[in-house]
Amino acid sequence: MSGAGGTRGAPPPSGARTPGEHPLADHTTLRLGGPAAEFVVAEHPDQLTEAVRESDAAGQRLLVLGGGSNVVVADSGFDGRVVHVATTGRRYDIVDGFVQLTVEAGEDWDDVVADTVHQGLGNLECLSGIPGRTGATPVQNVGAYGVEISEMLVSVDLLDRRTGRIRTVLAEDLGLVYRGSVLKHSDEAVVLRARYLLRDGGESAPIRYAELARALDVQPGDRVDVDSARQAVLELRRAKGMVLDPADHDTWSAGSFFTNPLVEPEDLPGVLELITAKVGPDERIPQYPAEQGRTKLSAAWLIERAGFGKGHPGDGARVALSSKHTLALTNRGSASTADLLELAREVREGVRAAFGVSLAPEPVLVDCSL
Repeated sequence: MSGAGGTRGAPPPSGARTPGEHPLADHTTLRLGGPAAEFVVAEHPDQLTEAVRESDAAGQRLLVLGGGSNVVVADSGFDGRVVHVATTGRRYDIVDGFVQLTVEAGEDWDDVVADTVHQGLGNLECLSGIPGRTGATPVQNVGAYGVEISEMLVSVDLLDRRTGRIRTVLAEDLGLVYRGSVLKHSDEAVVLRARYLLRDGGESAPIRYAELARALDVQPGDRVDVDSARQAVLELRRAKGMVLDPADHDTWSAGSFFTNPLVEPEDLPGVLELITAKVGPDERIPQYPAEQGRTKLSAAWLIERAGFGKGHPGDGARVALSSKHTLALTNRGSASTADLLELAREVREGVRAAFGVSLAPEPVLVDCSL
């Protein structure tokens, strides 16, 4: 493992400001969203903390925006200050025989993963190809292919907006759950940087996800070299339209729009009975154990079995399910946020009517709702 640089030297304290209307569609992977009243680019942690403190002191509405990959912004936009997190810096340290990686919140997440793989470090490789900035990973408890951030996250540095102070919070105090944390849907703190524990030696984390194991031609639980795991994950994600490509409208999305539903133990028999009645007794229902005795069902499988196939609602539509993956709701080039939300409601209500299961949106909805 070789070292990497730390944070940049201190610049002037204020970030670049753009007064007046600034289209947020230019800063979301859906290419949707109306204007911001003010747009501030924070390239250094001092700029980020000052912009947030300044807004809070003035009682101004504030939206902290990273890569825009997990957010749906209303067509009316945001009538306050948007702070675009563009802070950069990574540092590797040896801690108790492991490698601890510290990353500033504005770093592109896939660039970070690629760097760890280049360094021969394991644990993040299955999270390759996920768009967005590093600061969002603990907020969402980002996960894919059998791995979640909660497994390697050490701590985060937060700007507490109630006190204006910066504090370090351990991972176990963040309430990390499936695709969520105490930070999600909360305006009380801003992530400034995060720390992750990695393993030296060039091997991946155990391959748990069956689809990935098949792609690598290994058994679940086996380890492979980190680069092989990364390349296999990227290939799987590209096949599903989950790696950003400006020329491919299937990637004009917020990734998986709905989370996989978690069913309480007492509700599971009734839900499975409804599903079986719809799809027949011979079809296997994908289900996986989850925290607190719950069962996780596949949102994509339920969407398809409720009658919403890939590409729904078809040619000529301004929005559609991805032609590669039913979990992604996509902008076909001329859509509005209202169009997208209408499709999301159609899918959600269709699944509820068919199976009695309510799907919850994964992206953060800004000044709009389902």
